[in-house]
Amino acid sequence: MNLLKTLAIAAAGLVLSLGAVHAETQQNAKDISYSFEWPFGHFDREQLQRGYKVYKEVCSNCHSMQYMSFRNLSQKGGPEFTDEQVKALAATFTVKDGPNDQGEMFDRPGLPSDHFPSPFPNEQASRAANNGAYPPDLSLITKFRPGWYGTINQLINGIGGPQYVYSVLTGFVPDEQLPADVLKEKPEGKYFNPYFANGHWIGMPPPLSDDAVTYDDGTKATVDQMARDVSAFLAWTAEPKMEERKRLGFMVMVFLGILALLLYLVKKKVWADVH
Repeated sequence: MNLLKTLAIAAAGLVLSLGAVHAETQQNAKDISYSFEWPFGHFDREQLQRGYKVYKEVCSNCHSMQYMSFRNLSQKGGPEFTDEQVKALAATFTVKDGPNDQGEMFDRPGLPSDHFPSPFPNEQASRAANNGAYPPDLSLITKFRPGWYGTINQLINGIGGPQYVYSVLTGFVPDEQLPADVLKEKPEGKYFNPYFANGHWIGMPPPLSDDAVTYDDGTKATVDQMARDVSAFLAWTAEPKMEERKRLGFMVMVFLGILALLLYLVKKKVWADVH
């Protein structure tokens, strides 16, 4: 029992210390709502298509998405582009292939079967182009980066991955708005963002500005709108089967409810004459 108490106290102390570290380095994400939240939530197809456009025209200049193939963009439950649209979208990327008959690598337009290509050939080239910072792959970013902490909070509200992405994209504070004592600590080539998970200083400059993209459906491309759309798109890339899982989970719960009722009725019948 003493050992269990010691372990419990140590675990509690570790949780408290981690919470204190988090409180000093990262502000909780903005609690915005998405259509895919809660048991019966679903992805907004138009929003996912807009989010893909933000990724393509803004994020893909620095960030890879190595676990996604272009053909995934047409699958049910996702953006649901048509097959012809997917072919056209893939062809806008350049993919390195080969070797050819001369043993050399060559560039070609992307195909639906290709994975999204990385903007840089390797990590060293990526760091060299970004002042030493290494832009993370975005395929699973909403599962990798929680927006808030606390076991009960995450159990009820989820880990807040999409909210984290949204908050970082909209949370940059201009130098002129920073207190003097904070500004004097600014590292060269860094930008202040209280939502960034690895401290307040981030190597990525503010990537979004109003009208940075032109939406095909006529939606006004404000910073808020683009951040919502691309964070929803990245939530889908991390959980492409989410709607299917929710439907299956609902069917399982109905089945278990009916089974429990039948077992109860059988029990009542079997023990009805037992006194």
